Amino acid sequence: MSHTVGVRQARKQKTRQALLDAALGLLEEQSLSSLGLREVTRTVGIAPTAFYRHFRDLGELGVALVEEALDSLHAMVRTVLIEQAGVEAQIESAVAVIDRHVREYPAHVRFVARERHGGVRAVRQAIADQLERFGAEVAEALATQPTAQGWAERDLRMLADLFVDRLVTTAAAILDTEGAEDAEAARARVVEAARWQLRLIAIGQQHWRGEAGEG
Repeated sequence: MSHTVGVRQARKQKTRQALLDAALGLLEEQSLSSLGLREVTRTVGIAPTAFYRHFRDLGELGVALVEEALDSLHAMVRTVLIEQAGVEAQIESAVAVIDRHVREYPAHVRFVARERHGGVRAVRQAIADQLERFGAEVAEALATQPTAQGWAERDLRMLADLFVDRLVTTAAAILDTEGAEDAEAARARVVEAARWQLRLIAIGQQHWRGEAGEG
C-alpha cells in the first residue's frame, strides 16, 4: 500500500514539475498575465482540469517559479558573506554567485526580472517577500563582521538592501548582454562594474557614522 502511495506521489510531483518547466519555457516569450492555462497543459500533455490538482491558478504556479528562482540564491550569498574573510573576497564571491546563477538559470532570472513589476499581484508580492527575506539574511551576515560593530539595526538593514539591490540589478544587466555582438565581453564589463559598485558601497560603510553622526 505504501509503495503505491509513494509511486502516486512521485508521479504527481513529476507532473507538477513538468507544469512548472512548461510554463517557464512559454514565459520566455510572454508575461504571466498573458499566459493561458490551456497553453501550459497542452505542452505537458494533460487535460486542463488536471492542472488544478497541482495549483489553484497560474498565479500560484508563478509563485512556485519565484521560489525556484530565488530560494537557493540568497542562501548562497549569505553563506559567502559569512565564510569569506575580507570585503574584497566577499565582493568577488558574491558577484561570482550571481553570474553563475544567471548562467545556470537564465529563464528563471528573466521571469523574475519581468514579473517583479508585472501584472500578477501574487507573483509581485512573492518576489517582494523573497527580496525582503534576502535583505534580512544579508543584514544578519553583515552584522557578524567587525566593520559593523556598533551599527544600529536600521543602518545595517539599509546597507544590506543596497547590497541586494546591486546584486539584483547586476543579474538583470547580465541577462541584457545576451545577443550582444560580443556577449562575453559585455558580460565581463557588467560583472566588473558590479564589483566596483559594491566596493564603493563598502567604502561608504567604512565611513558611515549613522545615528552618531546625525545632527
